[in-house]
Amino acid sequence: MNIHPGSRLFPAARAMGRCGFFSIALIAACLSASPVIAQTVAKPAAVPRPALVPLTVFFELAGEDETKALAALKRIGDQWRDEYAAMLLEISGFLPSRRVQSGVIALLEKTTGQSFGGDINRWYEWVWSKQRGAHPDYAEFKAALYEQLDPRFREYFRNKPQTIIRLDEIRWGGVRRDGIPPLVNPKMIAAREATWLADDSIVFGVAIDGDVRAYPKRIMAWHEMFRDTIAGRKLNGVYCTLCGSMILYDVTINGVHYELGTSGFLYRSNKLMYDHATQSMWSTLTGTPVVGTLVGKGIELKPLYIVTTTWKEWRKRHPATLVLSLDTGHQRDYGEGVAYRNYFATDQLMFNVPKLDTRLANKAEVLALRFSDAPAEQLAIAADFLSANRVYHDRIGRNEFVVLTDGSGANRVYESRKKVFASWDGEYSLRDREGNMWKVDEDRLTGPRGEIHKRLSAHRAFWFGWYAAYPGTRLVK
Repeated sequence: MNIHPGSRLFPAARAMGRCGFFSIALIAACLSASPVIAQTVAKPAAVPRPALVPLTVFFELAGEDETKALAALKRIGDQWRDEYAAMLLEISGFLPSRRVQSGVIALLEKTTGQSFGGDINRWYEWVWSKQRGAHPDYAEFKAALYEQLDPRFREYFRNKPQTIIRLDEIRWGGVRRDGIPPLVNPKMIAAREATWLADDSIVFGVAIDGDVRAYPKRIMAWHEMFRDTIAGRKLNGVYCTLCGSMILYDVTINGVHYELGTSGFLYRSNKLMYDHATQSMWSTLTGTPVVGTLVGKGIELKPLYIVTTTWKEWRKRHPATLVLSLDTGHQRDYGEGVAYRNYFATDQLMFNVPKLDTRLANKAEVLALRFSDAPAEQLAIAADFLSANRVYHDRIGRNEFVVLTDGSGANRVYESRKKVFASWDGEYSLRDREGNMWKVDEDRLTGPRGEIHKRLSAHRAFWFGWYAAYPGTRLVK
């Protein structure tokens, strides 16, 4: 599970430093050996600015020699630049000396005029609110810092990677790469064998070309991703527990298969994936590379439809469904509601985001919709609104659609194409305004004359997470 940084420092990181896993001395030695990094200077500017502080000085803050660390802090203050604020925040979780910790906060308060004390989250929010440039070697700073937690982390930030998101918003989630292990071609069992599932257990239902499967939330909360072959296609289900989203992606594009895993990092409280071939980071919500060599190459995973529903409702619709087995090959307590119990029980966030919107509670569930042919438009529909409006019509760009919500609260989205539907029995029969009956299947609506309206991709999410990614989203509530 991800660790909770709270308003203080990262105790797990400090503990690793004390046991020797985190070697500031090693970082400093490596950086000193690199004249490109250790001797970087600012380009001449019209208004003179202090010379850039070498990265080695920042890592001296986290060394065991407190005197040397305080001297490094003074140098940073004497040569202050605004871009140092994010670096001080990032390394603050690794400082063994309380005097240095206090000194970092005092320096931040002096140079910024803010008074957030030790509330690291508020400092981050303030930094994120500013349009400031990053230290030219910030990517190397992150690479050198985090490779001491997992050497593979360096691969994300090496060689000043291309990025379309701010590097200072990429935060460590508290685990190593794939420390939350994906399930790979997991064992599936018949519905009748899943006696441990209660009627009201939440499952993520997939039905593609007759291959019907259920992935219980209580298992996925421990793994957050499955790589499976469904109906002969290699697909990835990605569940971000922190932002409440479960998305199913086709991970083959133009014949290229992308093997994805859990990077160990977050962006705006949403997990970042990585691909095994290039170690580029990918956004869970958009299915696109956001850091690394694949950025800017027009790559976007195709989202497929998936439904969040109850075991009772899914089993009723699909009695022959397969279901993910408890025999995952990992030792976890898969009891109902065990994983992230405390997180789901409150409206508090584990990792903060730049801005919240109070029109809904942070973790209020919404149905999230976006279509690739209308990239400027996003839509969030409150789940409570849909439960009260079982047949709801809307549009994004030229895409007209209808949302059908059954008694379990599960939402399915279909093309409407100017057809207006009036009522639904909650199962298989849908009536249009002209009185014609349509058949409801997982993948389509079928009209009285054989017309087919396809199922469209959509997924549930926590409001705060969707809004953090798409602050311009339209909200229906």
